[in-house]
Amino acid sequence: MQRTGFLLAAAMLAGAMALSPAKADYRSGAGAPPLLLSPDLTEPWVLQLQPHRRQMRSQVTTRPVMRQPQRMERVRHMGVAPGAAPQRQVQRQVDPRFLPTTVAYDGKHKPGDIVIDTEARYLYLIEKGGFARRYGVGVGRPGFEWAGTHKVTRKAEWPDWRPPAEMRKRQPGLPVHMAGGPKNPLGARALYLGSTLYRIHGSNEPWTIGRAVSSGCIRMRNEDVIDLYNRVPVGAKVHVL
Repeated sequence: MQRTGFLLAAAMLAGAMALSPAKADYRSGAGAPPLLLSPDLTEPWVLQLQPHRRQMRSQVTTRPVMRQPQRMERVRHMGVAPGAAPQRQVQRQVDPRFLPTTVAYDGKHKPGDIVIDTEARYLYLIEKGGFARRYGVGVGRPGFEWAGTHKVTRKAEWPDWRPPAEMRKRQPGLPVHMAGGPKNPLGARALYLGSTLYRIHGSNEPWTIGRAVSSGCIRMRNEDVIDLYNRVPVGAKVHVL
């Protein structure tokens, strides 16, 4: 009887020792079952942990690609060779937050002054009554930033473009002179700043508004620079911050 009780106790002790490490390993993650990621990611994650699923399907499946006859017909109609993917046209739009608007202004500058916040990419035309007309602008790219106060010394409609020698040295493909027009990088209007080479001008790349891409000039949408041009006289002060 005593021998039977001793054997029973020994068996219970051995079973406890066998279960405890496994339980500890499972909690620590060392003995946790491997995670089976289902090819169908819409399935509940709990189902992906069920061991019997390994026998039902492999971890990676190859599914046949459905043909799209209508798309192929459309591609042929466009003159694109079958099997060639048509080029995607990048939508080039201006961020709505850079469109013109009127905002409150309580700064130190006087009505008629222009204030350009190059970090925020905004140009402010100070108005009477504590308001300012705000436009989105493009500014100088890294290495071409600048700040200072100048006056508008000249205004031009559809200005010609004569890239400075320094710019032509950096970009040998630039012309010495380009007549004004829709393809001209200076756009519809230009306001020249003092004796500097910088201008506030329009752009035939309106999607660059809000970015730092120029060689130091302040870019605006053509419709915005026309509006500013009509509001600002020669002699107006321009503060570039």
